[in-house]
Amino acid sequence: MGLGEGSCKGGLCPGLLWAILWFLILWFLVWPIAFFIAWLYVFLIPFSACIKPLKGVCEAILKLVQLPLTCAENMIGMKPLCG
Repeated sequence: MGLGEGSCKGGLCPGLLWAILWFLILWFLVWPIAFFIAWLYVFLIPFSACIKPLKGVCEAILKLVQLPLTCAENMIGMKPLCG
């Protein structure tokens, strides 16, 4: 048996590749977006108490700020990007 033959049992290797891909997405894409958007959320949330339409905007921004959590859960679960 050569190197790499039979070393991936039970479909673990594709899961590890998905986890690595999720980590790269988290590191290079999602964290910068979340850090950039978080200041906007912190700035707007007090005003949403008196401006009702702003509440929906703040909820949408909060979902963007929580993207790192989604990526981390998918990374731990070794879920594929699509499907």
